[in-house]
Amino acid sequence: MNLASALTDGFAERSNLDRDTINLGNQLLFLDTVVLEIPIDIDLSNLCVHQLGPRKWISSQILFFGLVGTLQILITNRADYLASRLCLGLAESGYIPRSIYTISTWYTSRKRTRRVAVFFIGMFGGNALSPLLASGILKLSCRHGLRDWQWLFLDGLFTFLCERVVLFLVAWVTWETKPLVGRGLVVFSEKDREILQDRLVRDGDGLDLTDGKPKSHIPLAVVWKTVKHWRRWLHFVSTFCIFSTWSPLTTCTPSIIM
Repeated sequence: MNLASALTDGFAERSNLDRDTINLGNQLLFLDTVVLEIPIDIDLSNLCVHQLGPRKWISSQILFFGLVGTLQILITNRADYLASRLCLGLAESGYIPRSIYTISTWYTSRKRTRRVAVFFIGMFGGNALSPLLASGILKLSCRHGLRDWQWLFLDGLFTFLCERVVLFLVAWVTWETKPLVGRGLVVFSEKDREILQDRLVRDGDGLDLTDGKPKSHIPLAVVWKTVKHWRRWLHFVSTFCIFSTWSPLTTCTPSIIM
């Protein structure tokens, strides 16, 4: 959404980018997300969150995403732009499934549904809010030597504030490795973990948090069997069609309106 707003301020022209390059960069961002979220093995795909814990891993991912987003103010050519898109996709890859998985280790199915709903409301609410903020940010008129679209990308600094919130408020569980920057404000003790474990088992999830790893194991053969099932291809094709048009449409709509 920031990119869409920046295009209305001449970002593409000043960075020597044509429309094909803008669209290519968007698809590179999604390419990272798709390739790096393939669940080849549940232990492998969630290795980082298991070994480091959600506080460390998710907050580090947010920090990296905010850093890359902010550094977009330095884009001056095609290579810079494409590299930034690739790095943004890398930074956000796995964020949604790992966040939802983390929620699934704390809440039963009924309570989890509400938390996941709030999670996605926040994500799409941010997309709705972004153009409203941009309408004001784009009026800063080259203050301190920065163009209006550069001020827009500087809102990545707010992501650092979110990273601090996650780092201190996401619960630290006793099975995690040595905590980063202290244990934070919320700590799950040994007894807390046993209560969580018991609730999830009774709810039917059967997650085992004794060593920070789930009981279930998903081999590659099961993943392949799932992917090639004909019923799921209806979802794959419809999703492909939606996002193939949604991405360029949201990117270009502000410019079209202008």
